[in-house]
Amino acid sequence: MERAIERVLISAEEIERHVAEIGKQISRDFEGKDPIFVGVLKGCFIFMADLMRHVSINCSMDFMAVSSYKGTTSTGAVKINKDLNEDVEGRHLILVEDILDSGVTLNYLKNYLMVRHPASISIATLMDKPARRKAEVYADYSCFEIPDAFVVGYGLDYNERYRNLPYIGVLKPEIYS
Repeated sequence: MERAIERVLISAEEIERHVAEIGKQISRDFEGKDPIFVGVLKGCFIFMADLMRHVSINCSMDFMAVSSYKGTTSTGAVKINKDLNEDVEGRHLILVEDILDSGVTLNYLKNYLMVRHPASISIATLMDKPARRKAEVYADYSCFEIPDAFVVGYGLDYNERYRNLPYIGVLKPEIYS
């Protein structure tokens, strides 16, 4: 598995430090608001678990499962595979995503959820890759801005592999070419 990684882009220690920082920032910003953290599966699961350990306010969580990728590129078509269980009307939502890449999925989800009349929708992402943005969507909380490289680890995958790496690595092009 490690032989497929070209280089480590973000170490496990850097991730831990930045996730703790945004957890504390979210706690300050949403004090007394009882937000719902909405994890976008599958990629968010490690980031969201670590983030929640650093959130010190009353909150709840739910998950959505969506698909829009085939291999290394977004298809542009978003499919909801699992919707929310909680009623979000009047609640502050924090969408938790592993990476904000093209923005197509998060833009779709924000519009999809707005019709349920939440008090607000914010986005927390581990990584922001603005070079690939296709939709006008921005993270309110982001740990890292990264270059246009295909990354895996810490929940991110290529064909369901590499999610269990404790760091963010750049996948060698010959693996996905």
